[in-house]
Amino acid sequence: MMLEHCTEGRIILRGSDKFYTRRELLHSSEQLQQHLLRTGLTRVALYAENGCDWIIADLACIEAEICLIPLPTFFSGQQLRHALETCNVTTIITDHPDALLTKLGAEQQFSTTKSLGSLHLVQLPKADRAVAIPPGTGKITFTSGSTGQPKGVCLSHAQLRRQAEALRDLVALEQPRHLCLLPLSTLLENVAGVYAPLLANGEILVPSGESLGFRGSALVAPMQLLAQLTELQPHTLILIPELLAFLTASARRGWPVPTSLRFVAVGGARVPADAVVAARDCGIPVFEGYGLSECASVVSLNTRRHDLPGSCGQPLPTVNVTIDDGEVVVHGNAMLGYVNEPESWQKAAITTGDLGHFDSSGFLHISGRKKNVLITSYGRNISPEWVESELLVNSRLSEALVLGDGRPYCVALLSPATADVTDEELAAWVTQVNAQLPDYARVRNWYRLPIPLRASPVLMTPNGKPRRDKIAELMQDKIDALYAVDLSPDRVA
Repeated sequence: MMLEHCTEGRIILRGSDKFYTRRELLHSSEQLQQHLLRTGLTRVALYAENGCDWIIADLACIEAEICLIPLPTFFSGQQLRHALETCNVTTIITDHPDALLTKLGAEQQFSTTKSLGSLHLVQLPKADRAVAIPPGTGKITFTSGSTGQPKGVCLSHAQLRRQAEALRDLVALEQPRHLCLLPLSTLLENVAGVYAPLLANGEILVPSGESLGFRGSALVAPMQLLAQLTELQPHTLILIPELLAFLTASARRGWPVPTSLRFVAVGGARVPADAVVAARDCGIPVFEGYGLSECASVVSLNTRRHDLPGSCGQPLPTVNVTIDDGEVVVHGNAMLGYVNEPESWQKAAITTGDLGHFDSSGFLHISGRKKNVLITSYGRNISPEWVESELLVNSRLSEALVLGDGRPYCVALLSPATADVTDEELAAWVTQVNAQLPDYARVRNWYRLPIPLRASPVLMTPNGKPRRDKIAELMQDKIDALYAVDLSPDRVA
């Protein structure tokens, strides 16, 4: 259990409307644990908003040695069904059964039973599907995925604890008060935002997203987030680059940064050195890191002892990082493998697909992606070809190029098949496609190309593939204009 270092009688978990001491958290977790054990389950999914119940369910599954599959609430219905079918899971722990079943489009028979507090078990019909999962798997995490069908990364409880202990020791704060801003289904927040603080005898603040100003994954009430940070006075936070930029801008406009802050981690996408320096000048003690789910989350991290803005820090003691032909390769604490892919099991090293290098002081620098995957400033990996293929289903469209690397959202360059296609038709089609995509992959703005890309041999390869870098270079002004439009209600995805 993760609670052996927690002081008896001290509050260690605090939500929007309830709190738990170590004894109370143990009691609630054990209640759910016993309920789950009576069902004979070996795997269960968890679909819930941030809150105390999410953490109670997670701890219960650890203690019961039940494999847990966290389901991100920002997943589309298609991605949720894919995750459930991939793992052959028919039991879901949820705090919103009706919303879950609506998203799944579940028209078949199902039943729900109240198990603890506001948590319910949703039982879907059993399916005879073969599933291959590496021995020792305690958690299967589905990332946002570079395509519409993300893979299930299998990790053991021992691996996750080892990573959390390393982070606890590197951050080196006694009894840290951590505020969870990212979804708990995100492995980074789960390991670094829950396990590490508990192992440091800390306190976890996990108010609802609504109370923090979020609607789903969108930050719709930014002033509410600032007010909560001021009121809660956390010691630690984990941010995506876009949230860091928002807090820095707010501080420059006069928002008093909480003096309680001791360590603010930022990751998910590259952060320029000047953004780190600017945040620190405003009183935000930010440190950039790098990681991926296949390596149990964090791989390297800047700390108060070893710090270089613009780098991803130095590797954790649990891993050994090398550079092979420019690609970052991580040895040690590697995942057990992917679900249903035995050829990926028990690999000694993970080839990350990221290009990088070490400087003379041992700091890791990431320079880009080996394959053509864009990473938004919210840390979402997206294959542009995936979104483009969805757009090009409509025969009224002949070309679609999706961009968004390092940006807050995706935009597109569109070529209609014929001149009589109106802008209204294009807008309606983009809206229709967006409805089928998870929010982080939706096209928020687009530009109608006056002439097709294929009309220029400079912009296309001989076999008809777009030269993305060249297109982005030549059309920089048009692309920048797509991001100049105020789309703030949908920004944080």
